Amino acid sequence: MAESKELKVKEKQELAAKAEQTTPGPTFTPDVDIFETDKAITLLADVPGVKPKTLSIDLRDNILTIVGDVEPFEHPDEEDLLVEYETGRFYRQFTLSEVIDQNRIEAKLQDGVLRLTLPKVEKATPRKITVQSA
Repeated sequence: MAESKELKVKEKQELAAKAEQTTPGPTFTPDVDIFETDKAITLLADVPGVKPKTLSIDLRDNILTIVGDVEPFEHPDEEDLLVEYETGRFYRQFTLSEVIDQNRIEAKLQDGVLRLTLPKVEKATPRKITVQSA
């Protein structure tokens, strides 16, 4: 018997802060999808409303940190009547292994989706070593 699958809507998840925040407003954990090939790992992170100027990707001590701020959409002279879309900060960290070539990581942001390409270190190519006589 086949399992029935339902379409489930997932609400934004607010990050349970382990430390005090230095910026006001909520901090959210972006949803991610991760794919792997022989040559790279691709990470897609949903960060709707984040613009390149408010996105920071930091790599330090094998920890990849993604921070993106969403600025309010309303203008100062506008009055809120209904607000369902929460603005704030997106924050997520990943620990990278020695398999990732950290110098070749690429990032692209398009339509609210951050695409990180994490190339794998090229394996040593087998080669024949010539023995020379002395």
